[in-house]
Amino acid sequence: MTRQEVALLVKRLQNRHHRALTAALAPLGVSLVQWDTLRHLGRHPGASLHDLAQLTFQTDQSFGSLATRMAERGLIERVPGPGRAVRHRLTERGEELRQAGDALVDEVFAESFAALTPAQLDQLGALLGQVLEPSTAR
Repeated sequence: MTRQEVALLVKRLQNRHHRALTAALAPLGVSLVQWDTLRHLGRHPGASLHDLAQLTFQTDQSFGSLATRMAERGLIERVPGPGRAVRHRLTERGEELRQAGDALVDEVFAESFAALTPAQLDQLGALLGQVLEPSTAR
């Protein structure tokens, strides 16, 4: 298999996950990017707008718009940080949606990777980590 074929398979899997996650999260009334924001805030409480934009693969400006909409819906709140910094944290409702989304996301991934044994899944994770390692060191 060529590198291009492997890269295309990775992209196809990513696309399949995106579609399945979007459909799974829809009944909760959150988009994939909104759930991803809730997930990252759950792991990084008090994160800045810039940090969250990077974690969710967005620009600061687009994430700022998203954060405003999520704050208006009562999912996150902005709190003062050191100096002029603004930090973000989950509201109770945001935490509830994060947890509900986690369960749905776990179901999607369990189905997606069902054909792999636990050892194969570990191997896939290790291989992808190895491929990504040089990029993260830059």
